[in-house]
Amino acid sequence: MARVLIVGCGCRGRALAGTLAADGHAVRGTTRDRAAAARIAAAGAEPYVGDPDRIGTLMEGLTGVTILVWLLGSAAGEPERVTALHDGRLRMLFEKLVDTPVRGVVYEAAGTVPAAALERGRALAAHAAATWHLPVAVLEAPPAPHDAWLAAARAAIGGLLAP
Repeated sequence: MARVLIVGCGCRGRALAGTLAADGHAVRGTTRDRAAAARIAAAGAEPYVGDPDRIGTLMEGLTGVTILVWLLGSAAGEPERVTALHDGRLRMLFEKLVDTPVRGVVYEAAGTVPAAALERGRALAAHAAATWHLPVAVLEAPPAPHDAWLAAARAAIGGLLAP
Protein backbone atom coordinates (compact mmCIF):
# COMPACT_ATOMS: atom_id res chain seq x y z
CA MET A 1 0.00 0.00 0.00
CA ALA A 2 1.06 3.59 -0.56
CA ARG A 3 0.69 7.02 0.96
CA VAL A 4 -1.25 9.33 -1.33
CA LEU A 5 -1.39 13.12 -1.02
CA ILE A 6 -4.49 14.71 -2.51
CA VAL A 7 -3.93 18.39 -3.24
CA GLY A 8 -7.40 19.87 -3.36
CA CYS A 9 -9.29 17.64 -0.95
CA GLY A 10 -12.77 19.13 -1.38
CA CYS A 11 -15.89 17.04 -1.96
CA ARG A 12 -14.48 14.83 -4.72
CA GLY A 13 -11.11 14.66 -3.00
CA ARG A 14 -12.74 13.44 0.19
CA ALA A 15 -14.68 10.79 -1.74
CA LEU A 16 -11.43 9.63 -3.34
CA ALA A 17 -9.68 9.69 0.03
CA GLY A 18 -12.35 7.50 1.58
CA THR A 19 -12.12 4.99 -1.25
CA LEU A 20 -8.33 4.87 -1.12
CA ALA A 21 -8.35 4.49 2.66
CA ALA A 22 -10.83 1.63 2.35
CA ASP A 23 -8.39 0.04 -0.14
CA GLY A 24 -5.71 0.17 2.57
CA HIS A 25 -3.76 3.23 1.46
CA ALA A 26 -2.61 5.95 3.83
CA VAL A 27 -4.13 9.18 2.55
CA ARG A 28 -3.32 12.79 3.32
CA GLY A 29 -5.59 15.56 2.02
CA THR A 30 -4.79 19.23 1.73
CA THR A 31 -6.96 22.18 2.55
CA ARG A 32 -6.31 25.90 2.77
CA ASP A 33 -8.89 26.21 5.53
CA ARG A 34 -8.19 24.68 8.96
CA ALA A 35 -11.95 24.46 9.52
CA ALA A 36 -12.16 21.89 6.69
CA ALA A 37 -9.69 19.55 8.41
CA ALA A 38 -12.43 17.74 10.34
CA ARG A 39 -14.25 16.87 7.10
CA ILE A 40 -11.04 15.46 5.62
CA ALA A 41 -10.41 13.39 8.75
CA ALA A 42 -14.00 12.10 8.68
CA ALA A 43 -13.37 10.87 5.12
CA GLY A 44 -10.48 8.73 6.39
CA ALA A 45 -7.56 10.97 5.45
CA GLU A 46 -4.98 12.83 7.46
CA PRO A 47 -5.70 16.56 7.04
CA TYR A 48 -2.84 18.79 5.99
CA VAL A 49 -3.11 22.57 5.81
CA GLY A 50 -1.30 23.72 2.68
CA ASP A 51 -1.98 26.09 -0.18
CA PRO A 52 -1.27 25.10 -3.80
CA ASP A 53 -0.83 28.81 -4.52
CA ARG A 54 2.22 28.60 -2.23
CA ILE A 55 4.03 25.39 -3.20
CA GLY A 56 6.41 25.72 -0.25
CA THR A 57 3.48 25.12 2.12
CA LEU A 58 2.97 21.66 0.59
CA MET A 59 6.53 20.40 0.98
CA GLU A 60 6.22 19.01 4.53
CA GLY A 61 3.03 17.27 3.45
CA LEU A 62 5.07 15.24 0.95
CA THR A 63 6.86 13.34 3.71
CA GLY A 64 6.48 9.64 2.99
CA VAL A 65 4.19 10.26 0.01
CA THR A 66 4.41 7.92 -2.98
CA ILE A 67 1.63 9.37 -5.19
CA LEU A 68 0.56 13.01 -5.43
CA VAL A 69 -2.88 13.78 -6.87
CA TRP A 70 -3.21 17.35 -8.24
CA LEU A 71 -7.00 17.48 -8.01
CA LEU A 72 -7.58 21.06 -9.16
CA GLY A 73 -9.46 20.62 -12.45
CA SER A 74 -12.44 22.41 -10.92
CA ALA A 75 -10.56 24.90 -8.75
CA ALA A 76 -12.44 28.13 -8.14
CA GLY A 77 -11.26 31.65 -7.47
CA GLU A 78 -9.68 34.55 -9.27
CA PRO A 79 -9.06 33.52 -12.90
CA GLU A 80 -5.36 34.42 -12.79
CA ARG A 81 -4.79 32.35 -9.65
CA VAL A 82 -6.72 29.37 -10.99
CA THR A 83 -4.76 29.49 -14.25
CA ALA A 84 -1.48 29.65 -12.29
CA LEU A 85 -2.38 26.37 -10.56
CA HIS A 86 -2.09 24.70 -13.97
CA ASP A 87 0.93 26.66 -15.12
CA GLY A 88 3.52 28.34 -12.90
CA ARG A 89 2.51 26.64 -9.66
CA LEU A 90 2.34 23.21 -11.26
CA ARG A 91 5.70 23.73 -12.97
CA MET A 92 7.24 24.72 -9.64
CA LEU A 93 5.74 21.66 -7.97
CA PHE A 94 7.17 19.30 -10.59
CA GLU A 95 10.60 20.89 -10.20
CA LYS A 96 10.49 20.37 -6.44
CA LEU A 97 9.18 16.79 -6.64
CA VAL A 98 12.51 15.63 -8.03
CA ASP A 99 13.97 15.88 -4.50
CA THR A 100 11.10 14.10 -2.72
CA PRO A 101 9.98 10.48 -2.26
CA VAL A 102 7.05 11.05 -4.66
CA ARG A 103 7.17 8.46 -7.44
CA GLY A 104 4.06 9.36 -9.40
CA VAL A 105 1.64 12.21 -10.05
CA VAL A 106 -1.99 12.18 -11.11
CA TYR A 107 -2.87 15.44 -12.87
CA GLU A 108 -6.60 16.19 -13.19
CA ALA A 109 -7.09 17.59 -16.70
CA ALA A 110 -10.89 17.89 -16.73
CA GLY A 111 -13.31 20.08 -14.84
CA THR A 112 -14.53 23.65 -14.78
CA VAL A 113 -11.13 25.31 -15.18
CA PRO A 114 -10.74 26.88 -18.65
CA ALA A 115 -9.62 24.37 -21.27
CA ALA A 116 -6.50 26.36 -22.15
CA ALA A 117 -5.27 26.16 -18.54
CA LEU A 118 -5.94 22.42 -18.40
CA GLU A 119 -4.08 21.95 -21.69
CA ARG A 120 -1.11 23.85 -20.26
CA GLY A 121 -1.18 21.54 -17.24
CA ARG A 122 -1.22 18.48 -19.52
CA ALA A 123 1.82 19.86 -21.35
CA LEU A 124 3.67 20.48 -18.07
CA ALA A 125 2.85 16.97 -16.90
CA ALA A 126 4.22 15.52 -20.14
CA HIS A 127 7.34 17.69 -19.82
CA ALA A 128 7.91 16.50 -16.23
CA ALA A 129 7.55 12.88 -17.31
CA ALA A 130 10.01 13.33 -20.18
CA THR A 131 12.52 15.49 -18.30
CA TRP A 132 12.66 13.84 -14.89
CA HIS A 133 11.23 10.41 -15.75
CA LEU A 134 8.51 11.05 -13.20
CA PRO A 135 5.54 8.79 -13.90
CA VAL A 136 2.45 10.88 -14.58
CA ALA A 137 -1.15 9.82 -15.15
CA VAL A 138 -3.50 12.38 -16.66
CA LEU A 139 -7.03 12.08 -15.29
CA GLU A 140 -9.24 12.97 -18.25
CA ALA A 141 -12.58 11.90 -16.75
CA PRO A 142 -15.03 14.76 -16.22
CA PRO A 143 -16.24 15.27 -12.64
CA ALA A 144 -19.71 13.96 -13.52
CA PRO A 145 -20.92 11.32 -13.42
CA HIS A 146 -19.22 11.03 -10.06
CA ASP A 147 -18.95 7.22 -9.97
CA ALA A 148 -17.19 7.15 -13.34
CA TRP A 149 -14.83 9.93 -12.24
CA LEU A 150 -14.03 8.11 -9.00
CA ALA A 151 -13.31 4.86 -10.87
CA ALA A 152 -11.03 6.69 -13.30
CA ALA A 153 -9.16 8.42 -10.44
CA ARG A 154 -8.63 5.09 -8.65
CA ALA A 155 -7.45 3.50 -11.90
CA ALA A 156 -4.96 6.33 -12.50
CA ILE A 157 -3.48 5.86 -9.04
CA GLY A 158 -3.49 2.07 -9.43
CA GLY A 159 -1.68 2.38 -12.74
CA LEU A 160 1.10 4.42 -11.15
CA LEU A 161 1.45 1.89 -8.34
CA ALA A 162 1.52 -1.17 -10.61
CA PRO A 163 4.94 -2.78 -11.02
